[in-house]
Amino acid sequence: MVFVGLFSQHKLILESVTAYLSNYSDIKVVIATSDKTTLFEKMKQHIVHVLVVNMFELSTAELNFIIDTMLKYPKLKILLLSNANRDDVILRSIKAGAKGYITIDATGGELAQAIFSLRAGHDYYSDSITQLLLNRYISTNIPVGDDNDEEALSARQIEILKLWGDGFSNQEIADKLFISVRTVETHKNHIMQKLNLKSTVDLVKYAIKSNIIKL
Repeated sequence: MVFVGLFSQHKLILESVTAYLSNYSDIKVVIATSDKTTLFEKMKQHIVHVLVVNMFELSTAELNFIIDTMLKYPKLKILLLSNANRDDVILRSIKAGAKGYITIDATGGELAQAIFSLRAGHDYYSDSITQLLLNRYISTNIPVGDDNDEEALSARQIEILKLWGDGFSNQEIADKLFISVRTVETHKNHIMQKLNLKSTVDLVKYAIKSNIIKL
């Protein structure tokens, strides 16, 4: 059973999300409130695995709320539901401690999937957020790799990463760089192997944790 808390200043959001999640027998909403003081009081009384926080605009005060919540409950998983789409704001929310981020136009099914993912110990970002973070990452001119990596990425691999993030297919990258598609695929595989990563999301997380993405 996943025990979920809901925090939103909009009662319609609270009621709608609570009603939808009631369709899942293995999710139980134990807190649904629009008041921060009430939230913290009830969290003393209930076990909460995932806290869904709805904030339309992530201001400095709201980001500080995330930080304060994580300081009080370091094992808590915070899932943000927001329409903020600026990459610097999203990155700051992740730095503040949020483990998941989905946009306000997400489906109910995606919300449930995000909750289950966070409960299982995995981060969760909607596809649009993942692409935004990846584009921010590959737009930097900082070579990937740090003192713990066996070898930083080559200039060619960084070039391929940039084109990949710009939405070019393997064939288009090959044509642009005058190399074969197989060479492009090999370079991409080597990039993931060098960094010991298995997915695009892992690559974005690596960039954030390594401060390759500058806030």
